[in-house]
Amino acid sequence: MTIKVWTGGAEAGLLGPLGPRGSAFAYAANGTPERAVSLTMPVRLASWDVQYGLAPIFEMNLPEGALRERLRLAFAKATGGFDDFDLLSIVGRSQIGRLRYTGVEDDLDETVPFQSVDEILSSRRSGDLFAYLLAQFGKFSGVSGVQPKLLVRDESAIAGPANRSSIRGATHIVKFWEPDYPELAANEYFCLRAARRCGLEVPRFQLTEDGRALVIDRFDLRADGGYRGFEDLCVLNARGAADKYRGSYESSVLKRFRDFASGDVIAWDSERLFTLIVLNSAIRNGDAHLKNFGVVYDDINSTVSLAPVYDLVTTTAYIPADAMALTLDGTTRWPDAKRLRTFGESRGVGSPAAVQTMLERVGDALAETAAEIRVHMAERPVFAEIGDRMLQAWSAGAIESLASVGGFT
Repeated sequence: MTIKVWTGGAEAGLLGPLGPRGSAFAYAANGTPERAVSLTMPVRLASWDVQYGLAPIFEMNLPEGALRERLRLAFAKATGGFDDFDLLSIVGRSQIGRLRYTGVEDDLDETVPFQSVDEILSSRRSGDLFAYLLAQFGKFSGVSGVQPKLLVRDESAIAGPANRSSIRGATHIVKFWEPDYPELAANEYFCLRAARRCGLEVPRFQLTEDGRALVIDRFDLRADGGYRGFEDLCVLNARGAADKYRGSYESSVLKRFRDFASGDVIAWDSERLFTLIVLNSAIRNGDAHLKNFGVVYDDINSTVSLAPVYDLVTTTAYIPADAMALTLDGTTRWPDAKRLRTFGESRGVGSPAAVQTMLERVGDALAETAAEIRVHMAERPVFAEIGDRMLQAWSAGAIESLASVGGFT
């Protein structure tokens, strides 16, 4: 199978098999530097070859878990098999970021069906909302993650220069939770609330009235209806998704980000990235792996900056013995405040006083958000158990990783 790759709505080149297990991508003969598919893969005459699987940029948005299985069941009979090429050909015209994929002879059509986000938030549709959305939007959902998530296009207008009725692609991500992780949507909702209070950039997010799903505005959607480039840290480290837990926050996250970020934003974004790492430690998020950090840019030659925050949860609410996804100072043990301060100071994020201020800002954000969690626990009793586990985790994180006095339980 050969697939045509598009960047920013223009043809970039062809992706096809290489040997029994690999793949090769070749730019079109008239390719210009602007058509580059990745910051790591500039336009050149020679093909970009991978001996096993797909290059990280092409693998980046492949669905996992429930969505991949649903697509496999729906399409395997027609395709005679189901590998990453098949999956990419199915979800390729609706992806996070600026890349799109079609058949070699096909024109690009990014149109996604309309769906009322208000209907999702109000849960006015009877029956299984996830099953309905999966059937309608599964093949339009080029977005990675083990937990179920789908891309939908809101049918209503939005405030600002763009109107969603003129946007052909998806505008929102809808995230659900598996039975093994109850109240995960509310868990992430409050973690994102804390992130916003830390001064981090977070796309608009809303919890459905029944708490079953989280609806998030796409952070890569531009005002003109196009999409910004997005690349996660797996791509920037030239690693596939299987290696997302391999690396350190010092080298694979902070240093690698600085390798690709534009000079005019490095200092500010390094502070934001350090704050995010501190926050992940304090809320006990053991899933802050390489795919959960990234960069964005309007086009391949424009400013490359830190992507807004996404996929932020307290994992120890479900896995009490969970540890960090990557190493810090050679270990995945949750860091104490001294280790975090040393990290920030030694890596040039800021002065000792500035780094301390960042830790205190995270502590203040957790304290304010903890109060909201208690209110939600009272209003939604089914959330009480997870809410209590979150507060215990945040308390431990604040005391140990932020050197805060007291907890939130």
